[in-house]
Amino acid sequence: MTSAPDVDRPEPDEEKLRDLVEELTVPEKARLVTGADLWTLPPIPRIGLHRLVLSDGPNGVRGPTWDERDNSLLLPVGSAVAATWDRSAARRVGELLGDEARRRGVHAVLAPTVNVHRSPFGGRNFENPSEDPRLISELGSEIVTGIQSRGVGAAPKHFVANDSETERFSYDVDVDERTLRELYLTPFEYIVTRTRPWMLMTAYNSVNGRAMTENARLVNEILKGEWSWDGVNVSDWYATRDLEGAAHGGLDLAMPGPDSPFGGGALVQAVTEGRIPGEVLDAKVRRILRLAARTGALGEPFDEQDDPSGTSGRPAAPDEARPVIRHLAARGFVLLRNESAEGTPLLPLDASALSTVAVVGENATLPAVQGGGSSQVNPPRIVTPLEGIRGVLDRAEVVHRRGVRHRRLLDPIPRERVTDPDEGGTGVRVDYLDENAQVLSSEVRGTNRLLWPGRQELPQRATGIRLRGRVELDGPGEHTFAVHGAGRFRVTVAGREVFDGRVPDEERPDRATGDSTANMPEQRISVVLMDSELDDHGTVLLDVEHTPAAGAIFPGVGLGYFRQDRDEQSELTAAVQAAREADVAVVVVGTHEEIETEGRDRSSLELPGGQDDLVRAVAAVNPRTVVVLNAGAPVLMPWMSEVPAVLWTWFGTQEYGSALADVLFGAEEPGGRLPMTLPAALTDVPVPLPGVQPVEGTLTYSEGTLVGYRAYSARGVAPLFPFGHGLGYTTWEYGGAAAESAEDGVRLRVAVRNAGTRAGREIVQVYERGPEGEPPRLVGFTVVEAEPGEGDTVSIDIEQRAFAHYDVDLPGWSVLSGEHELLIGRSLSDIRRTVIAQYP
Repeated sequence: MTSAPDVDRPEPDEEKLRDLVEELTVPEKARLVTGADLWTLPPIPRIGLHRLVLSDGPNGVRGPTWDERDNSLLLPVGSAVAATWDRSAARRVGELLGDEARRRGVHAVLAPTVNVHRSPFGGRNFENPSEDPRLISELGSEIVTGIQSRGVGAAPKHFVANDSETERFSYDVDVDERTLRELYLTPFEYIVTRTRPWMLMTAYNSVNGRAMTENARLVNEILKGEWSWDGVNVSDWYATRDLEGAAHGGLDLAMPGPDSPFGGGALVQAVTEGRIPGEVLDAKVRRILRLAARTGALGEPFDEQDDPSGTSGRPAAPDEARPVIRHLAARGFVLLRNESAEGTPLLPLDASALSTVAVVGENATLPAVQGGGSSQVNPPRIVTPLEGIRGVLDRAEVVHRRGVRHRRLLDPIPRERVTDPDEGGTGVRVDYLDENAQVLSSEVRGTNRLLWPGRQELPQRATGIRLRGRVELDGPGEHTFAVHGAGRFRVTVAGREVFDGRVPDEERPDRATGDSTANMPEQRISVVLMDSELDDHGTVLLDVEHTPAAGAIFPGVGLGYFRQDRDEQSELTAAVQAAREADVAVVVVGTHEEIETEGRDRSSLELPGGQDDLVRAVAAVNPRTVVVLNAGAPVLMPWMSEVPAVLWTWFGTQEYGSALADVLFGAEEPGGRLPMTLPAALTDVPVPLPGVQPVEGTLTYSEGTLVGYRAYSARGVAPLFPFGHGLGYTTWEYGGAAAESAEDGVRLRVAVRNAGTRAGREIVQVYERGPEGEPPRLVGFTVVEAEPGEGDTVSIDIEQRAFAHYDVDLPGWSVLSGEHELLIGRSLSDIRRTVIAQYP
């Protein structure tokens, strides 16, 4: 893909910004710092300020709508980007996000997410990169650089210690200063001081007794003072609690508007009465105007009727981006295990030698390509693993069997099986209703899961929604339909009322109604249909009338379907039989966006729905079994020793199936390394499930800095797979290594050679162990690519700060005097060379 050119705007004229602030009235200033609506800031034509548009964007720029008619590229999630261990790949992700933002008229993207994997139970770990702050820092800074190279603002989030989802709107993190500095603030400090992001998002939670939207110490003293940051500090959506606390605590923009605590005239009154000094408001407005200037939204005065987008340039072409996304996805796949099958490692597979392949698992046709929550986008299309494998094996028979079912929500009714009852085309008829159930407007939609985020008004200010469609069934018998959403439903099937009630059946807080289609409550309805109730085409009329719950932040509605009289045991038996008869079995198992999601922590690390039994059953009948893990964060794998090959593929992007086929059949090497530790047993997890559950509103980080691999090392516990682990399709030899003093640190030189028979990619990793014997920690890494028999001596610069600890008595950073071991290897558990660095 030919990428869009970088946008090189000069830095804003600070004197001009001050003059513009002086031209504004207090009400105009107040409107700017609270936003106009869910995603925009208001224009002020007389000073040349265009409407500023923000968007969610960690793995795709959604824009202001969640709509199947308005597609977005779906890029690798945070953990998948981290698995590349590749700065250039992370920057490319950022560039794609910037290109997409410009295509969609967005000035600033709420990305990247750079919180720490404190516990594998964290529901949003898929979106966050890693358990290691150095890896997060290095790759997060590249994403920011990539986004902003396109003239689009980046907003790293969520500042700070926003590492779990249980009670996420209200919990208070109790964390000591050293832990806060060394783990949780480090990614933000690195990104802010190295790449100068134009925005940053503060979190819902409190830290040490102060809400992050009001935390003057962390925001004013550290972020804006100690780190000299000049960007816009925006709240997470609906996070702002107190007007004066937020104003004095360093919050610049309370979103969404106009009804935040900064809105409704309250801020104007507070300034007028002197409770908030005018210069405090002016400083916030100046930061917002600086953002507008940097993103091209501030120029010459213009007519009020004419507000062209401040973003311009070559729009990204989604089709052109597909091979780039495909390559980036494969670059992060991690080969965990690749044992011999008939004398050679099972992977890569030889397509020409295969006549029958069994592809097993629900994720093979319904893959998890993104997590749940605000990061979700609607991609143009998704290539499934089954499609990708069939695309390569055009001469072999490829058989798919589901085996087991593990999703909580019933599958969406396939679009092609729903017909508009009014005009006969494909799709579901959506009627928007007034309070008397009269139709205000109507349209046909290509999906039956609809969402209007952020208290958006329904079209025509409707109070209700009706979904109607003729659904093609497999015949008479017992069928289960489902409705998704929060509020009242009335459901009729074939003219029969089969449900009339509230979902869920009890009132629940606004924020629990679901922040994505993955988090919607579900009501299942079983119906026995007679042959006489189906028309000549085997369809029945489904009619769903819905009134959304009052005050729901994310009103939505969806439909699901399942043929109830299917025998699940027979599906498992069929999967095993297909595997027995195949030359190779590819079992695609994993989680999905209902399990790994914003708004909810995980309750288990087990694969859901009997998938462990499925793997064991297939492996028992076919010694050539490849297990493909489709998950964004750790799962337990008790069957690991029973299968020869295991490939971890994360949430695989819109090009998942193609990237998977590339790796399985050797067109691409699995280039990834683990950015987190995979536990062998639940008892090994350093911060288990209770550790993400607040007690009386407080979440205590009692483990200190012993998170992830540091905790495993400190306790002497061997994980299933260590941090940094990942195989390839070749082998590597490490030669001599030496360290020499360099400006502000150490320069390490390491000789590496590709000792295998095909070109490959290696990640050289460096860990430091200090004089006091604390657990090793990552201090550097680099990528090596070489042809067979070739090698290179690579240099890795390690800054002095990487050796430092935060001393609360100074207070400040200090390096312990003495010998510091530099451990060089392929992973934390595969150290090939050790070099000593002496300080001072």
